[in-house]
Order: sequence, then C-alpha cells, then structure tokens
Amino acid sequence: MRPLRNPVIQIVLSVVLAGWMKFCFATIRWTREGQEHADKVWSDGGGVVCAFWHSRIGLAPASWDFTRAQPIKAMISLSQDGEFIARAVALQGFPAVRGSSANKDKAEAAKGGSRALRDGLRQLRIGALAITPDGPRGPARVMAEGLPLMARMSGAPVLFIGASCSPAIRLNSWDRAVLPLPFSKGAIVYDVALYPEGADLADVTGPWSDRLTAVEARADAITGLARL
Repeated sequence: MRPLRNPVIQIVLSVVLAGWMKFCFATIRWTREGQEHADKVWSDGGGVVCAFWHSRIGLAPASWDFTRAQPIKAMISLSQDGEFIARAVALQGFPAVRGSSANKDKAEAAKGGSRALRDGLRQLRIGALAITPDGPRGPARVMAEGLPLMARMSGAPVLFIGASCSPAIRLNSWDRAVLPLPFSKGAIVYDVALYPEGADLADVTGPWSDRLTAVEARADAITGLARL
C-alpha cells in the first residue's frame, strides 16, 4: 500500500496540513481584485459555481468569506488519493461532493460522474460548489465540459477565482501545485460569468478556460510567482 493511501496516515497528514494552511492564511499579506464580483455573488445568495485551476487547491479556502458567503462544498475525485485531499479540504470548510471521471473502469467512472453531477446540482440549489475543471489528473489548465454543463443545468453564475502567493512551495506534481508559506505575499482575483443562453458547451469551454487562466495569471503577477 502506498503510504498516502493508509487511512491513519491520511488523517494525520490532513490535520497537520490543515493547521499549517490556517497559520499561513492568517499571516499572508493579501491583495484582492474584482472583489465586487464576489461581494455581489455572496449578497445575492443562492447557487454559485466556483472555479479555480487544480494547482491552486491549497490556496482556495483563502478565497471564500465563510462569515457571509453561501455554504460551499468541493468536487473531489472518488480515487483513494482523492480521499486524502477531501479530508484536508473539509477541514478548511470545504466538505466534499465526491465523484470523478478519472476512474479507469468506465462503468464506475460513469457512475461516479453521474452521482457527482446529481449531488452537485443539489448543492447548487442552496449554496456554492467549488470545481477544478482540469482535475483530477489534467492536462493542467485545460477545462473539461463538466463545469459549463453544471452552470447550464443549474443556471447559477460562475465565479472564476485566481489565487497566488509568493514565496510558495511548488510540488512536483502534474499540476505543479502551490502550497502557501507564512508571511508571504498573496493575491485573490475574481471574475464572474453566466452561461450564455443557447450556447453549445464547446463554444463556452474555451473562453471560460481563458478567463480562468487570466485571473490566475493576474494573481501571479501581483505576487511575483513564476508562471509554470
């Protein structure tokens, strides 16, 4: 068994990581742009799809004002590795809606994806759903059609979130994930969109991918984090 798939190790590391992230978030000097978009989404209430690239999962909780925003859940994969991520994210206030199309068995993947879509739409009736549209295995910054489909079916606005901090830890993972360091410079950048009426998914995916990359690139420009 791979160490990170051991349930006891998952629990211990998740608690340690969550505590580290909370400490970092409290000491980072944050700059925020497009805050008016988030403020309107939070004041309007109801469903909202929150999108950020997979590499910024470790910074995502800093983007959400838990004191006044909608309750939020995160779309996390059904894989054993996803279980570890789900624990860490849940401790940051993002309980998981489980599901992924990355399972090697197509029947199980379809089952998990269908359940995730159903549960995600149920969550969007009452609050926010966080999605990494290039997850769980990439390619990095390439949006799958799941996020536009969720927006079209729910009618909920999409809040694009770019998060960055520097200096930071860069993991040697497929997405070069970013983890925070204390007393660093941080940035959160927001943008918002509604699904265009009558548009095909393929016509929305590219422009939305560009907009999500743009807010992330802007956040990196503010902090000075190198783009990889």
